[in-house]
Amino acid sequence: MPLLSIITNQNISDEPALLKAASSLVAEQCQKPERYVMVSVQQKALCFSGNDEPAAYLELKSLGLTAEQTSPLAQALCQFMAQQLDIPAARVYIEFASPERAFWGWNNHTF
Repeated sequence: MPLLSIITNQNISDEPALLKAASSLVAEQCQKPERYVMVSVQQKALCFSGNDEPAAYLELKSLGLTAEQTSPLAQALCQFMAQQLDIPAARVYIEFASPERAFWGWNNHTF
């Protein structure tokens, strides 16, 4: 159910390791089974605050995500980006979304 999309202008030396670490983090933070977590990463040009210094844009979508969860998630995801890709928290934007179950499909049906 949780989907984390990462867009960054940083080089990723070990993409599989980054994806696995992000998957584990999202499962733990969202308290969801990792078998339902999906993570994608894209490297592309980003301009943030008028420059191209290291930056990232993340989207985290998860069924049942609450407003109370977003602040701890923001902290965990920013720390993750700093540790994994040397991107300061002040250069990370995160969009959170909690779609209705009828608008999230998997395995031939919706949740």
